[in-house]
Amino acid sequence: MAKIALITGATAGIGEACAHLFAREGYHLILTGRRHDRLDRLAQTLNTQYNVEIAVSPFDVRNRTQVVNALNSLPEQWKRVDVLINNAGLSQGLDPIHKGDYDDWDTMIDTNVKGLLYVSKLVANWMIDSKGGHIVNVSSIAAKNVYANGSVYCASKAAVDALNQGMRIDLLPYGIRVSGIFPGAVDTEFSEVRFKGDKERAKKVYEGFKPLAAADVADAVYYMVSRPAHININELILMPTAQANATTIHRK
Repeated sequence: MAKIALITGATAGIGEACAHLFAREGYHLILTGRRHDRLDRLAQTLNTQYNVEIAVSPFDVRNRTQVVNALNSLPEQWKRVDVLINNAGLSQGLDPIHKGDYDDWDTMIDTNVKGLLYVSKLVANWMIDSKGGHIVNVSSIAAKNVYANGSVYCASKAAVDALNQGMRIDLLPYGIRVSGIFPGAVDTEFSEVRFKGDKERAKKVYEGFKPLAAADVADAVYYMVSRPAHININELILMPTAQANATTIHRK
């Protein structure tokens, strides 16, 4: 029987790359995200390329009612989730704390922290019923290295780090593995979202060095998930060779 992976934030970047890799490896997929049209196109592509079953569940992780209703409405056979990839996340703005935007703060905390909690609670209970599973929480190097003008985003990703550790303790008696991945600079829509559509500003973030690609992170996620059952990769920090920490990048 094929395994099932649920991927949040599957419409772009790391989530989309994970969808391609896990489908290639024969997983059936539950794909979630806010952009229904993108989910439908991705599902059709993956079904055609890899002949796997895809369930599309569009919702905004910030909205608890949407999360609960969408996931609970899945057919029972889809609730036997083997892998949950908590990928949905974003950054908004790049401002010092005294000039920060309240709405930006709410968006980051509601998405990166509360959204992860909403999804994890439901799926963790499914995994307990199934007597096993693996949760992968996508955090950031920002959880480890706080930088100027990014304190709220860094705090939200540090919360993911803490939740990753706490979930591992809480779910230990049920044979559920919990892993965290902490990527450095990844060339995705991340900076474009942070700068609210300013593509030129976003492009400069990745100039002068070779950043990670979304597929690089997906490959690391699959490595963690594919270890033998007695092995858990607690956390994995993944950086471009040109990046030493969150703020130190060697640019040519």
